[in-house]
Amino acid sequence: VQLQASGGGLVQAGGSLRLSCTASGSIVTIDFMRWYRQAPGNQRDWVSTINSHNSTNYADSVKGRFTISRDNPWNTVYLQMNSLKPEDTAVYFCNADIWAVGQGSQRYWGQGTLVTVSS
Repeated sequence: VQLQASGGGLVQAGGSLRLSCTASGSIVTIDFMRWYRQAPGNQRDWVSTINSHNSTNYADSVKGRFTISRDNPWNTVYLQMNSLKPEDTAVYFCNADIWAVGQGSQRYWGQGTLVTVSS
């Protein structure tokens, strides 16, 4: 099982980006899918979670600006980021709790995608 994140880039403050993260492999089912971010010199912080029933949660710092969603048939989670601020600059990581064939449920991480917001 692998997670592949994409969609990062350079954007001006106030702009938008949409991140994607797709799981591939011998997947039976995916439960929680999450986004984290890590700014330079900082720890990795949780951003948002979506479960298999599309219930969502957000960190206070992104609430009202970011929207998490998922496309179950394509094993993909998205993060729509609007009204971006320079403090949103970070490497964004996805993870997911995945039940794979012959492996049970495990948590997998994507490789990260860099988001840079200029002032």
